[in-house]
Amino acid sequence: MKNTAKQLVVVTGGSGFIAIHIILQLLQQGYAVRATVRSTDKAAVIKEMLTNGGITDFSDFDVMVADLAADDNWANVMSGATYTIDVASPTPKLNFKNKAEMIRPAVEGVRRVLTASRDAGVKRVVLTSAYGAVFAGHANRTTPYTEEDWSDLNWKAIHPYQESKTRAELAAWDFIKNEGNGLEMAAVNPVAVMGPVLSAKYSHSNVQIQQFLQGDVKAVPKVDSGYVDVRDVASLHLLAMTSPKANGQRFLATTGETLSMLDVADVLRQNFPAFASKLPTKTLPNAVVKLAAKTQPQLRMVASLVGTYAETSNQKAQSLLDWHPRSAADSIISTAQSMIGLGLVTTPEHA
Repeated sequence: MKNTAKQLVVVTGGSGFIAIHIILQLLQQGYAVRATVRSTDKAAVIKEMLTNGGITDFSDFDVMVADLAADDNWANVMSGATYTIDVASPTPKLNFKNKAEMIRPAVEGVRRVLTASRDAGVKRVVLTSAYGAVFAGHANRTTPYTEEDWSDLNWKAIHPYQESKTRAELAAWDFIKNEGNGLEMAAVNPVAVMGPVLSAKYSHSNVQIQQFLQGDVKAVPKVDSGYVDVRDVASLHLLAMTSPKANGQRFLATTGETLSMLDVADVLRQNFPAFASKLPTKTLPNAVVKLAAKTQPQLRMVASLVGTYAETSNQKAQSLLDWHPRSAADSIISTAQSMIGLGLVTTPEHA
């Protein structure tokens, strides 16, 4: 990293879908970026994705190894940084022995990053939290979720992933209040994130679209969701990083639209007619999904969402930060286009 005049931003979990788009925008806007990874083998993939995203000059970018689960090297990572964007998060386990396996690493990881940021004199941390820290456990909801809402940790059916995101964000705000010593923080809570994938190796965030286009899904659960484009999630992180108004605030990253899984399939059907015969047209009864989840752990999260209210508001980000995301349909279309372009799915005529 050559240019010492540029402000340095540390982005944790640098190989992730959201992180890559944040790094892209930071480099495009003239920041120096240091990405953290758990192992050096991720560095080549990050550069491949950034190159696919249009970056040609890597002189203001470097990669360092630092693990959320260990103290090693975090002081070196944060040295000279003005901002931290903490995207890294322990990956949800499908077959966890107990919920502490997911919750403890999430809470400890956030504290580790905040401690290192504070000790290095970082100005502000932007935490990538989740919609999962907002909506869980609110029965009979009739008004859109906002940043004022928190998931109910006493709800007996809360999924451990949602609990881990909630506890991690609460721990972060608690740290800022009691141990921050002036460190600033903002949080971004994205709903389901769509948008262009930049590598065949890292498309897992949009696996639903891939499965739809490949004809792997014949019928879908009745799950409603907000959707948001990864490029808009990234831009909201940058606004939350620099705007004086964002300090101490959390922001729902959502278009404010709510789509069912069939709605998503319909967007694809209208815009990619060659795939029409592959796309689902039927829904699964809620009882069938809940029964299947008892023997298939990977369905437990979906089963906890069937039939639940999912309206969200983005008024705060719009009014406070002048953030205006593209539509959910645009982001779904971009996801599919990128997957077809990278050969992740094959157009049926050429199959």
